[in-house]
Amino acid sequence: MAPSRRSVSRRGILIGTLAGGGLAVGYLLRPRRYPLPLEPGRDEYAFGAWIKIAGDGVVSVAVPQVEMGQGVTTLLPQIVAHELGADWRQVAVEPAPASALYANAVLAAKWAPLWMPAVPGLAEAPEGFIARRWAEDHRFNVTADGTSLAAYEGPARAAAASARALLTQAAAARWNVAPEECEVAGGLVIHGDKRLNFGPLAAQAASFSPPDPPPLRAEPMSERPGEFLPGAPLRYPRLDLPSKVDGSWTFAGDVRLPDMLRAAIRHAPIGTSSLSGLDETAARGLRGFRRFVRGPDWVAALADDWWTAESALTRAAPRFRVARGSDSGEVDRALDDAMALGSPTRIHLTGDSNAIEGGLPTQIRYEVAPAVHATIETASATARYENGRLELWVGTQAPEAVRTAAAHATGIAAGDVLLYPMAIGGSFDRRLECDHAAQAAVLAKEAGRPVQLTLSRRQEHFATFPRAPAVAVMAARPDAEGRPIGWRARIAAPAAAREFGRRFFSGDAPFDALDAVARTADPLALEGAVPAYAVPNLAVDHVPAAIGLPTGRMRGNAHGYTAFFNESFVDELAHQAGREPLSFRMAMLGHEPRLAECLQRAASLAQWGGGGDHSGQGIACHVIGEGRIALVASARRDENGVRVDKLSAVADIGRIVNLDIARQQVEGGLIFGLGLALGCSPNYTGGRPDGERLSDLALPTLADCPAVEVEFVDSAADPADPADPGELGVAVVAPAVANALFSATGLRFRRLPLFAEDM
Repeated sequence: MAPSRRSVSRRGILIGTLAGGGLAVGYLLRPRRYPLPLEPGRDEYAFGAWIKIAGDGVVSVAVPQVEMGQGVTTLLPQIVAHELGADWRQVAVEPAPASALYANAVLAAKWAPLWMPAVPGLAEAPEGFIARRWAEDHRFNVTADGTSLAAYEGPARAAAASARALLTQAAAARWNVAPEECEVAGGLVIHGDKRLNFGPLAAQAASFSPPDPPPLRAEPMSERPGEFLPGAPLRYPRLDLPSKVDGSWTFAGDVRLPDMLRAAIRHAPIGTSSLSGLDETAARGLRGFRRFVRGPDWVAALADDWWTAESALTRAAPRFRVARGSDSGEVDRALDDAMALGSPTRIHLTGDSNAIEGGLPTQIRYEVAPAVHATIETASATARYENGRLELWVGTQAPEAVRTAAAHATGIAAGDVLLYPMAIGGSFDRRLECDHAAQAAVLAKEAGRPVQLTLSRRQEHFATFPRAPAVAVMAARPDAEGRPIGWRARIAAPAAAREFGRRFFSGDAPFDALDAVARTADPLALEGAVPAYAVPNLAVDHVPAAIGLPTGRMRGNAHGYTAFFNESFVDELAHQAGREPLSFRMAMLGHEPRLAECLQRAASLAQWGGGGDHSGQGIACHVIGEGRIALVASARRDENGVRVDKLSAVADIGRIVNLDIARQQVEGGLIFGLGLALGCSPNYTGGRPDGERLSDLALPTLADCPAVEVEFVDSAADPADPADPGELGVAVVAPAVANALFSATGLRFRRLPLFAEDM
């Protein structure tokens, strides 16, 4: 879908061979010039790639990350407004196309093992030349892993500071005063009693050369938890909220083009599959039906409306030949075999390896089943193909990868694909891979008319690669007080991150990618497996498992199961030692005061009672990057079974840019994580998932959702490094709920989803 494996390997060889030589240095330092990705409109003036100011004073901010509910179309404009001194009521947002000027070097560095597997260490520094140059060369502005602020706050601030200086310079020239005597606030340049709006100054300001370095304000944008009383108005309300409330916010499925056909699709089961039969005559009597189009492992129907297209496929009853279908039973057996017979690779070691070898006194097994994303919005893409050029309207986390895939599918150059980035109604990393965009492109070329392809819920599940399953055997050697002095995690799981990388960066077919990495260790597939606790001797081993089921990325990714393993295990160690779970954890966090404070405050918020005497309370904590979170879950047993009543969370994410959005992200992550804890796990038979509707996934309904309270630590962490809150809640909720269920029922739940086991 994106850069080919051949080009990446060539660059890896160049850099790996010549890193100390003049050729490599010359490549890295060679200056590059890139065209402005957003052309200013009438009476608009561009200030670099990030800001346009109109004659009426409206400030438009480019956002190179897709809005999928995380609030990025507010966060980046808010940073610009603060640094620029703009009036929030005059700030607008504009989706930015893929461009080298928006390269996400932070994510490129993190994913270096995926695009440069031979020598990833050369590119793992986000501030380094290699990751940045690679990201620029491949127009890599992917939205993933909570990197939006880390990657784009700096460039956005710099652009805004430069624009502020230029506006000040223009106003000072008019008033014949020194620019240093002027200030900018509320969308005005001010000198004494003189004031000018940005609009009349924009043309002259844009003609000046920007200062180098840009004069940044002393303090970056931040909101502190104690500043907002309950019910207080927001300083920066979300820019996307009004249009989402009134229905005018446009998603991919809302696109309407003249003479447009609608398409429905049937995918083959997950496996090595091909279309073997289709009764095309059965659809001839349907009014508005146009034709069928066959793909390598799919078939689509074109009609004047979607329901007719879907009905045509139902009547035609497509049949697929499956040579290698994925099966849940085989997945379980493969994980068992890997755990029992596989060769582990040690990906982390602290202390003395001899202290954690052999049979340790405490050994407990945990399991996690595959899980699907359950996005509210199913995949949709609209394509128009005319005169060898393609236009695409699609919501995607990886715009350049989509352009490349669509170009390959239609036999044209990527430069002939124009992508209109659309917002996504929840992605959870599902839209990192967008095969439906390439399918829509093929359909539009075949039809000679614009085509909108929309997947049914059933087809969304058929086309989804689930989050990887995993099995862990957690082992410990406790000291006299029950605290672990030795800790070993042996985790059997597919090399899910590397598998995704083969599809995404090399364009491998799903089973080719799966086979290529089947026996390869993958540290990214075990992120979060190293616990936050001070354990003198600690090891994490990955046992690669060839499970026969392609897997994909999901919100929380590996943290969604490694946190479950760690926090369930430490809870069992506490009870085994007869210790109260909170104090047991606190005793091992002397080196982690930020996480310790989260734990103490979460316990206070929830009125923690110790988790004993069937109180129904469970506690857990986790660290992702610079973010920390602690959670107390409250559960009870009644005549209807077990119900989670309350989730009380405290998070430390360093400097907070927008407190309201941060709270939304943690709350949303907790509910998403609750869905993963209780459901989202279909069974596969012959490559077919058994869930056809959202109701088949045992998701929590509104009536099932617990009360949620979230607080933030006013952290003294480095103010330059805000952490992303979007995945913290996803990771921590499953172990907290599992521990609460033990308190409520006396039973340990060691498999996700939790009720996959009999009570």
